[in-house]
Amino acid sequence: MKNYKIKSLAVILAALMFSSCVKDLSVTPKDPNIVTSLTVYNTPAAYKEGLAKLYATLSVSGQQGPSGQPDIAGIDEGFGNYLRQYWNLQELSTDEAVMAWNDASIKDFHWQTWAPNDVFVAALYSRIMYTVALCNEYIRATAGNTDPDIMKYHAEARFLRALAYYHAIDLFGNPPFVTEADKPGAFFPKQTTRAALFTYLETELKAIETELGAPKFEYGRADQGAAWTLLAKLYLNAKVYVGTDRNADCVTYCNKVIAAGYTLNAKYANNFTADNNKSSEMIFPITCDGKHTQSYGGMTYLVHAEIGGTMPPAQFGVGGGWGGIRTTSALVSKFADTSGKTDQRAMFWTDGQKLVITDISQFTDGWAITKFSNLTSTGAAAPDAHPDFVDTDYPVFRLADVYLMYTEAVLRGGTSGDAGTALGFVNAIRTRAFGNNTGNITAGQLNLDFVLDERSRELYWEGHRRTDLIRFGKFTGGAYLWPWKGKVAAGTATDSYRDLYPIPSNDMGANPTLVQNPGY
Repeated sequence: MKNYKIKSLAVILAALMFSSCVKDLSVTPKDPNIVTSLTVYNTPAAYKEGLAKLYATLSVSGQQGPSGQPDIAGIDEGFGNYLRQYWNLQELSTDEAVMAWNDASIKDFHWQTWAPNDVFVAALYSRIMYTVALCNEYIRATAGNTDPDIMKYHAEARFLRALAYYHAIDLFGNPPFVTEADKPGAFFPKQTTRAALFTYLETELKAIETELGAPKFEYGRADQGAAWTLLAKLYLNAKVYVGTDRNADCVTYCNKVIAAGYTLNAKYANNFTADNNKSSEMIFPITCDGKHTQSYGGMTYLVHAEIGGTMPPAQFGVGGGWGGIRTTSALVSKFADTSGKTDQRAMFWTDGQKLVITDISQFTDGWAITKFSNLTSTGAAAPDAHPDFVDTDYPVFRLADVYLMYTEAVLRGGTSGDAGTALGFVNAIRTRAFGNNTGNITAGQLNLDFVLDERSRELYWEGHRRTDLIRFGKFTGGAYLWPWKGKVAAGTATDSYRDLYPIPSNDMGANPTLVQNPGY
């Protein structure tokens, strides 16, 4: 949990609206009540407050918590939260999660039947572009500033923009593309290509490497470790994005992260508690605070929506459950012992739950997950305990993921890595999970199929699964089936074009220069 003071977005939006209404961007308004980027950042503290708003776009949904002044219109504010919709698109579309609710088209994700007019796809797309727009404005406002702190803030804003564009290249492939060089005004943003966006992200992340803070300089802020991890992810997925293997580069940047001093938390579950800001393996989180960052999205959503049936909400540090998300038998089958007594990562609630999902709309169909909690690692109440809103941070990047990326890149031919080192990383993860070496594997057991399953066991519900399955050729098509894939109880093959989400219909209508992704 970490709290930042957030500068009111009304100030920043005023600057954006003003600059788009005049032709000469160097004009200074005579009206002292008009605020622009020239006047909003009039103190060093104001710059940090503005930076906090950029981080907050990932966690909260508007200008007052938990609702009332939304950042984007056209959707329920809780639904329109960045993290909530990113998680839904990454997890509900896979074997790891199903949703009981009947809200709009939410079930279409697990069935892989979404359409270009899907309100949830549009919400995340808008969130990504909103974060990019705010980052662009902040980057313009801080460009050329020689104050050491503000130079670091400038680099962090560039990282956050890169993270948003990484989500865009992964989910949508060919989004509209704007940077600080595109001055605010009336124009149709031009659509980029996946190859061009890949090159931009690689160049941008390398450019800010030395400008960001050293790894772990301040919890919750983007540092060199975060940039190196994002580069490693970009390289690991390069074959999907641009058709070229970059596994050696993935290994190189994994090594940078591994050498930076992160260590595996002694207890797996402590990466997902209300005090997970203390975890030694956290590289980059989306921070949440039950008092200061109240939202019906983010981790509030993940903690509440996992609770239903016979599950007592107090056992998870909240006042009630929302009875929404569970998992399928496909994830359960990844564990030889589902009790959690041997592999502690098997965090299932089975009391009153059926393993076989007959009706997705019934929370008790499918085993529940107990991974996220608003209690601390000692079982105490959260620092800012609240029955509705949580202190637990979301682990965007953590060390175990980097260990597994290194291993996969080596197995895929990353010549800068070492097979023995890769095996050691996997067994370090499994030693932590089992509490001893009884779960360790041999070199002969380590292959790509094992890595994919191990990533699921270690990282389920952390927003990686869709991307992982696509990289392994198992997201669409019939090579790997799970319950209700393709809207069939036993699972059925789906069309490969669904490896990308569509450009939302509303943006296609607003920007006639855009070309829809194939298949839609």
